Amino acid sequence: MSNLKNVKDLHQNYVNTGKLLEGFEKYYAENVVMQELGEEPRIGKNANRAHEINFLQSIKEMHGGDILSFSEDIDNNKTMVESWMDVTFVNNYRIKMQQVAVQTWENGLIIHELFYHK
Repeated sequence: MSNLKNVKDLHQNYVNTGKLLEGFEKYYAENVVMQELGEEPRIGKNANRAHEINFLQSIKEMHGGDILSFSEDIDNNKTMVESWMDVTFVNNYRIKMQQVAVQTWENGLIIHELFYHK
């Protein structure tokens, strides 16, 4: 399966169906590094799993979300996903978040992911 097919499967069959953690387990390497632009990287699957769980637990209600586009840089083993989501957090703060996630792949798994967002 190509990296583009993998990232589409991750988002269409896991992230967008409320199975984010299952998709994380399937498609992220043990040594994955994830980072919000301008912040310190989170290193390793355990640290990133804990971050994702904390994020999910902070959501009170999802009002919508979608993928706007996918793209792939085959030469550099990268995929890019442009997406948005409208959420209310447990503190009742509601926001429409937009982001581009750039993933670097190795052997069918994401080894690095950088998030650019508003």
